[in-house]
Amino acid sequence: MCEIIGFSSFRRNLLNNNEIINFMNEEHMKKWQDEKEICMEENIIMGNKIYKSQGNAYVMAFSGQIYNAPELKNELISAGVEFEGLDIQEILLKSFIHWGHDIVNKLNGNFAFAVWDKNKQELFLARDHFGVKPLFYTELDDMLIFSSKIKTLLEFPGVKTQLDAQGISELFGLGPAHTSGTTVFKNIFELKPAHYMVFNKSGLYKNRYWKFISKKHEDDFDTTCKKTLELLENSIERQLVSDTPVCTFLSGGIDSSIVTLYASNYCKKNNLPTLKTFSVDYLDNDVNFVKSDFQPNTDKHYIDIMTEKLGTSHNNIVLDTPGLALTLVDAMMARDCPGMADVDSSLLLFCKIVKDEANVAITGECADEIFAGYPWFYREDALNSGTFPWSLAVSERQQILNRNISSRINLKEYIDFRYSESLANVEILDTDSRDTAEKRKISYLTMNWFMQTLLDRGDRMAGYSGMELRVPFCDYVLAEYLWNIPFEMKAYKGREKGLLRHIMKDKLPDEIVERKKSPYPKTHNPSYLKTVKEMLQNIINDSNAQINNLIDRSTVLNILKTDGKAFTRPWFGQLMTGPQLMAYLIQVNAWLEIYKPEIKI
Repeated sequence: MCEIIGFSSFRRNLLNNNEIINFMNEEHMKKWQDEKEICMEENIIMGNKIYKSQGNAYVMAFSGQIYNAPELKNELISAGVEFEGLDIQEILLKSFIHWGHDIVNKLNGNFAFAVWDKNKQELFLARDHFGVKPLFYTELDDMLIFSSKIKTLLEFPGVKTQLDAQGISELFGLGPAHTSGTTVFKNIFELKPAHYMVFNKSGLYKNRYWKFISKKHEDDFDTTCKKTLELLENSIERQLVSDTPVCTFLSGGIDSSIVTLYASNYCKKNNLPTLKTFSVDYLDNDVNFVKSDFQPNTDKHYIDIMTEKLGTSHNNIVLDTPGLALTLVDAMMARDCPGMADVDSSLLLFCKIVKDEANVAITGECADEIFAGYPWFYREDALNSGTFPWSLAVSERQQILNRNISSRINLKEYIDFRYSESLANVEILDTDSRDTAEKRKISYLTMNWFMQTLLDRGDRMAGYSGMELRVPFCDYVLAEYLWNIPFEMKAYKGREKGLLRHIMKDKLPDEIVERKKSPYPKTHNPSYLKTVKEMLQNIINDSNAQINNLIDRSTVLNILKTDGKAFTRPWFGQLMTGPQLMAYLIQVNAWLEIYKPEIKI
């Protein structure tokens, strides 16, 4: 997968006003580190490919996909722009040359890219609307250093790894979510979704190019259904176009079934090989599964319904406890920070296996955020919680910190600040009903926090495996339209994702349309609890383990003693309970020991 790496420097006193720009892969980075001089040929390297234009006046690095590239190319040709081929990078770069900074208002896709304008001596960086593709940066002296991976930034000489009070609050107060624009590392930031950034002699300038605009929804129900279906179909069809075989992740839920339906039809229409579909399960889950409000049933029955209806070539991947546990550290490394524990490691293992069959997978991710599918849209206790509804265990999180740190860091105050800060960005209309106003707030929080965590998970785990995941529900045009649909329409007939169910009722089997939401599956195998419990116990017993500098040992020992039941509510989301909390703490310790941050509070 492509990685963007680079730095831009304006070191007037050292280089006699000769500005330089270098974008390097890791091999170049290490070579640079061994040399005392930093003057190298101006270039941007995207993976192993250098893309230059107009006598090196512009240089570009790009990661992601531009789904409306053909339309952009046709528009540019009409304006007299000539092309050498069909390369997306060429289309993107010539779009930038033609439209300048306004290019971001023309793009539909998942992207992070950087362009060096040699004539202006200016660096431009941009990130897609929802932040599917990562872009991190830091400033050092007069330099801006950036990369799509934090670990690469840390290779740059002089970039330090530090953990301060904010980083600890992010790790233990919000984690595995994080505040947009920040990281757990002090002075290492991410370019926020829907933002671009300009770096030149005048300094660093950031601008938001897109956001949700609240306005009265004028369409009646039938028109709303028609437009929603058109927008959804358009997004899926755009993202099915690929130079390599495309598969789908099929859970038997309505979201993955929708993308599988359209992908299967696309393959048949274009005389492509039978669509391959993949699902994930865990060893002995058929006997160990425990029904809950959040996970009422298993996937197999519903997967069978869809594969039989569509005739796909289905593959069920079964993961076992040793792999899940041993991959926890790799999953953390893929994110460069602790994540969703075995929910991450399972996706990482899953993608590694699928990669042997297909490079690109279409998923149903983000439908719950866009169409209001999560339980917290409907549960009064979550709606009235006064905090992020997927992370209600605020006091329990505080208790995990040791007394020294807990006396100086108040997680609730930090969480409350981030919660209020986010809600201040929500535009409520005078015409909004009370219900719609409250649901606007919860929708905004869900799309800017919970969805971002899942998008990070998908992109990092897939990328670490050499795969690409596409998320057609995460289309900004579709999301814009859904944003202003009254909640009563979204929750048609009082159902989660009621609108989505209604528009698909004649396209999918009834059992699929009516199936209650069930999240990404977790293992119910008691051997997983036993394994992570032993792993965390060994860490706590090791006086040199770095996490012991942060946590309250007695609290964690009590969590171990009670098999996680001492932690009364999920750590995060719906399914990160006792075993997943233990796994998260294992990831925190691995992060501390591998990245070795200097703790400064």
